[in-house]
Amino acid sequence: MRIIKKYKAVMLVVFLLLGAGFAQAQEVVTMPNTSPTLAVSTNLLYDATTSMNLGVEFQVQEKWTLKIPVTYNPWEFQDNKKFKLLLVQPELRKWFCEPFTGSFFGVHAHYGIFNVGGVDLFGDDFLPNLKKWRYEGKLYGVGVSYGYDFYLAPRWSLEASIGVGYARIDYDRYDCHECGSKQNTKPESENYFGPTQVGLSLIYIIK
Repeated sequence: MRIIKKYKAVMLVVFLLLGAGFAQAQEVVTMPNTSPTLAVSTNLLYDATTSMNLGVEFQVQEKWTLKIPVTYNPWEFQDNKKFKLLLVQPELRKWFCEPFTGSFFGVHAHYGIFNVGGVDLFGDDFLPNLKKWRYEGKLYGVGVSYGYDFYLAPRWSLEASIGVGYARIDYDRYDCHECGSKQNTKPESENYFGPTQVGLSLIYIIK
C-alpha cells in the first residue's frame, strides 16, 4: 500500500513537470514577433533645404524592409531661383541584425520631375550651366546604399545613410529662370553617376 502511494506521488510530480514544460513550449510557440515592422521617417537634411519629405518603411521578410520616401519642394526663392522637385525613391533594404537596428545595405530606384534654375547643384555633372539656364524635365535611375540606425528611445531612432548610383536626366532648357523661349528643339539628356541620396533621418516606430 505504501509502495502504491509512493508510485502515485512520483507520477503526480512527473505529470506536473510535463504539464509545465508543455505550457512553456506553448508560450514560446505563440509568442508574438516583437521586432519592429512599420515606421515613418523624415530626412532632416532635406528638411533643412525646405524640401518636405516623408518615408514609410515596412517589413517584408525577417531581415528585409521596403522604404518608400517621397520628397517635394514647391518653393521659389529670391532672384527667381528655384529648385522645384517631386521625387520618389523606393528602396529595398537587407538588415544585418533585425529591421530598424544597426546596419543595412539597400538597393533603390528613383523617379522625379523637376523645374530648376539659378542654382548650383553638383556642378555641371548634374545639369550644365544650371545657374544660367532654367530646366524642366524628369530623371530616373538606380543606386545602392549603406546606412546605420542609432537607437534614441523607445519607438525613436536616428538613421544615417548614403547612396551612389546612376540617373538619366531628360530635360528642356530655357533662356531665363522664369519665362523665356525654349533653347532646344528636342529634349536633351544627361547621364549622371555619383551620389543619389544622403540622409540623416528621424525614425518613429509605429509597431
